[in-house]
Amino acid sequence: MAEVKLGGQAAAELSEAAQGELMEQCEEQFAQLEKLQNEMILCEPECCENPQEQAVNRLMATEAELKQWLTVEPELLISNSEVLLQAGKEEMLKLCSELEMVVSCHEAKRDKLRETKELEQKWLEEKKQALIAANDHVERLQTEKGKLSEQSILQDTKAKIQKMKVYHERLMEALGDVLEKHVPPPQNESAANRKKKNITQELHKDLISLNEILELLMNKVLNTPHDPYVTVDDTFWPPYTEMLLRYGIAVRHQGNNFKIRLETFC
Repeated sequence: MAEVKLGGQAAAELSEAAQGELMEQCEEQFAQLEKLQNEMILCEPECCENPQEQAVNRLMATEAELKQWLTVEPELLISNSEVLLQAGKEEMLKLCSELEMVVSCHEAKRDKLRETKELEQKWLEEKKQALIAANDHVERLQTEKGKLSEQSILQDTKAKIQKMKVYHERLMEALGDVLEKHVPPPQNESAANRKKKNITQELHKDLISLNEILELLMNKVLNTPHDPYVTVDDTFWPPYTEMLLRYGIAVRHQGNNFKIRLETFC
């Protein structure tokens, strides 16, 4: 059943005749609705013992009524053109308000998309500039690479090797100075100790310095990395060997205590 709703302002704009006709039509519809309601109450079946069966019957009745209403064409409750025009105006105003809300939402969404588009365009421009700079750098490197000859590469390599040799010699000299200052060779004992230990003095003549021991260990590791162990003979002063082992600079061979190697430093 269609329903006509008019607000106070809309009803005030109607003529008395139109208002009377509208009120009369509403009273007739309400009377018909009350009549149908009373008939439904009288036709209400008594409560059966099986609630499930009653629910199924109600569902079937509702489906039948729905099919019937689908076949009925809607009719206007009133044919007064003045009432219909006023109702149409009210519906149009409501529709316009809804459309304004839709337009407002779409404008906000459009502004958001426009902002996102500007950010994306800015990001794209930055990426293009970065790509151009990278391409220029690659071209410059390729040009420089083409200009370099084998002779210049060889000279550069030789210069680097010479620098490494000089740096290595400086490191070895610095190591020798440190060892000479803080770890003097066994021959540099005091005169009193030499007088008390004549036999030891004779043995010390063939001993090598700590610098030489470290050099032997390093050369062994570099020259024969598969066999980095050095045999400890009479030229190795025992305190030197014990100091290297105690401070983790060298380690003994697991199967031969007379062999040591330089510790692997990571």
